[in-house]
Amino acid sequence: MMKSLPASLLALLLAAPAAAATRDTIARALLVNLATAPIATSSSGFVYRLDPELGTSSRVSDSFGTFFVERAMTGGRGRVSFGMSASTAAYDQLDGLHLRDGSLIATSNQFGDEPAPFDTEALTLKIRTRTMTFFGAYGVTDRLEIGGALPIVDLQIDGSRLNVYRGGSYIQATGAASASGLADAALRAKYRIYATRTAGFAAGAEVRLPTGEERHLLGAGKAAMRFMAIGSVENARTGAHANVALVRGGVSDEIDASGALTVAATPRLTVSGEMLFRRLSDVRQIAGASAPHPLIAGVSTMRLVPGLSAATLSSAVTGIKWNARKTMVVTADVVWRLGRGGLTAPFTPTIAIDYLF
Repeated sequence: MMKSLPASLLALLLAAPAAAATRDTIARALLVNLATAPIATSSSGFVYRLDPELGTSSRVSDSFGTFFVERAMTGGRGRVSFGMSASTAAYDQLDGLHLRDGSLIATSNQFGDEPAPFDTEALTLKIRTRTMTFFGAYGVTDRLEIGGALPIVDLQIDGSRLNVYRGGSYIQATGAASASGLADAALRAKYRIYATRTAGFAAGAEVRLPTGEERHLLGAGKAAMRFMAIGSVENARTGAHANVALVRGGVSDEIDASGALTVAATPRLTVSGEMLFRRLSDVRQIAGASAPHPLIAGVSTMRLVPGLSAATLSSAVTGIKWNARKTMVVTADVVWRLGRGGLTAPFTPTIAIDYLF
């Protein structure tokens, strides 16, 4: 058993030259999902609108807002919100391939006249993350809001490589890896372009700073810019919100789309549901590829490589926001796996608290 850093563990488990492509493919997939995961909105659960006739601000809705999808309304001039969230995830699939049951075949060798491989290497990985995120926002004007988020991640990976040759099996390598520290921080700005009493449109931007260690799989290694269009329709009790975003830089360019529905079940409790979609143009879903064995004639070697399809990541979010006291909101939500793309967990629970000053 070896204790190492995450990138070093993958090198240990997939050390053979024939497995180099598999190792690089898995490492990139891990980096995409661990270092560029969406960060919850930093906007306060309380949003206000200036009444020009009275010269005072009033709450737009009884709803306390969304989890990851941005709403067009802002907190209001001079209002400061601050909060923190905690989440945990146990990943068990990578592009639909199971990581924990030994069925992930990293490489295999097969004679052309035989029906099955005579030599396979199966990889088992147990990946868990715990993330604590500090976030805040400030209303520069009634239209302009700036904010940021600072995620701190604890990553744990346990893995083994099992070789099966002509029916006999033995463990070739085992290892454990861990990394803890600051992931890529986010700076945000949102400007409300247009608003009526029940609808609004805003533009947003986010900069992901390369503050996380790329070699520890905590950061992308370079900055990314996210440009976003935000639309909302909201009344006293219900709201519908939609976002479309373009990302440049980081691990991959991408196009994002998301939507949310919120219902103020009571003046102090909001129920919300969201759908999140990401399409990463520079990341491909894992696929198997065969090539002649470099040393043994008549043998084909299969390994995992990036396929032809761009990676599409999708998930659903459900949860509640509860106004515990005054301007403090407690959030409990769960991110559910929808598609097969990327590194995924069956569900990821999050608990958060934010306070408006």
